[in-house]
Amino acid sequence: MKVRSVREGDTEVLVPVPEDGANFAPSSAPVFFNPVMEMNRDISIAATSAFLKRMQPCPEKTITYVDALSASGIRGLRIANETGIHTTLNDWSKEAYDLIIKNIENLGIRKNAVATHKNANALLHEKHFNIVDLDPFGTPAPFLAAATSSVIDLLAVTATDTAPLCGAHLNSGIRKYAAIPFNNEYHSEMGVRILLGRIARELALQDKAMEPLLSHATRHYVRTYLAIRKSAKQADRMIKEMGFFIHCPGCGQQEAVYGLAPFIDQKCKLCAEKNIVAGPMWLGKLHNPDFCSEIIAELNIRNSGTRESAIKIIEFCRDELEIPMFYDQHILCKKMGVSASSIYLFISELQERGYLASRTHFSGTSFKTNANLPDIEQIIADIR
Repeated sequence: MKVRSVREGDTEVLVPVPEDGANFAPSSAPVFFNPVMEMNRDISIAATSAFLKRMQPCPEKTITYVDALSASGIRGLRIANETGIHTTLNDWSKEAYDLIIKNIENLGIRKNAVATHKNANALLHEKHFNIVDLDPFGTPAPFLAAATSSVIDLLAVTATDTAPLCGAHLNSGIRKYAAIPFNNEYHSEMGVRILLGRIARELALQDKAMEPLLSHATRHYVRTYLAIRKSAKQADRMIKEMGFFIHCPGCGQQEAVYGLAPFIDQKCKLCAEKNIVAGPMWLGKLHNPDFCSEIIAELNIRNSGTRESAIKIIEFCRDELEIPMFYDQHILCKKMGVSASSIYLFISELQERGYLASRTHFSGTSFKTNANLPDIEQIIADIR
């Protein structure tokens, strides 16, 4: 296996080089390394560090972190090297395991980093970790039961199977996440909420609850950071944040309905067209604004190669309204046959008329508001 040295943050590691030197698909190299995920990893380092400061552990207490699906190991190696917490890096591939050991030696972090060569589910069922990180290629679904059993304080999950999550591969999404998504203009947020809904149900089986600290959809993946509490009562409250989302394909009316067995109107309240229904999914908050600010502070003091773009995404996450789903200004304008105004002007007009409104991190033309659809369309018409 050919390797080369790369540097991310304050960590220099050896990573595999595919035979053609450019293709980073998992099938092209014996050990997977994706340079495109550097921002994901930069945010992970900052989020983990921010969470550790919240925990304020006693000096004699060991905080444990596991990168359960390490591949090249770059995420876990950076965690160990840049935060100093006790890190377990695990991968089923013998070549990945050997490369991780070599990098641990090269970095001189044997005191706080160990490599294991196990099935990820077996490892997570064997041990409890304060922080569990799942970063698979594809769906995390096969590992969620073990991860939710193992985690004590913080669960971080990446999903790169956005087509099943967002409804493009509908049957695959139903099988993996036991939910029906929409493949429409807000499919990116739909994917985040479908993933969180699946995680919430797995946690509930363990009498655990989650508080989403940061959840974002970026290009080809979804990433979430969840504070975990061991409490049956809090798990009961968490389940109340589950529900379904109604969409009218005729006029575009949206509505969130809470509960796992709610009554849902078959026809749209505005135009009487037959509604379509997605879910069950998480309808609660996606972010903790204070924690988002703490991540931004960490990014500003750390050596992050993607600092500007990472901060921009997290600022959008921090400032977006906690309302399920968004509207796309350009799609609404196209339906009405008018040109779109500046998104800033449009949001300002919503706010001046007494509505809550914000941009979102999901796209440059998306917005969240508590205004109903007829009022949104009237404002679009007024400022065209």
